[in-house]
Amino acid sequence: MSAPTRRAPDDLLVHLRRARDHVDRHYTEPLDLEAIAAVAGISKFHFQRLFTATYGISPAAHLSRRRVERAQDLLRATNLTVTEVCHAVGFSSLGSFSSRFRDLVGESPSEFQRRWAATGAPHIPGCFVFMWGLAEQRGCATEEKPPTAAGS
Repeated sequence: MSAPTRRAPDDLLVHLRRARDHVDRHYTEPLDLEAIAAVAGISKFHFQRLFTATYGISPAAHLSRRRVERAQDLLRATNLTVTEVCHAVGFSSLGSFSSRFRDLVGESPSEFQRRWAATGAPHIPGCFVFMWGLAEQRGCATEEKPPTAAGS
């Protein structure tokens, strides 16, 4: 019997990285194993095994960890409610969000937010956060238009 694979073969690492980067960029969207594996171009079961062996965490756990990290940013810096943050980062259930947040951070989202609010730092209004997200999704980011060549 051979030893279990500790990570993916080198020729598949680029595909796993592409899928992981996709999760990191699209964490607010509903992503399932099949969709993430499709980005890597690998069957979902093979992808699950390779991703877990390579990164030491399942694709689903990586996705929820990324969502909780972003939730921490929003709870620290904005005046959004915990429920608004929950949905903004891609969770569909407040209960599962709160449970996963507590598992990873060690305190509830409300406790985390209260602790950071006590520092007195000014908060970004939630309306700006939502407007920025909407503009980003529509491709209206703050990037300038490329200059046009005059006289061509």
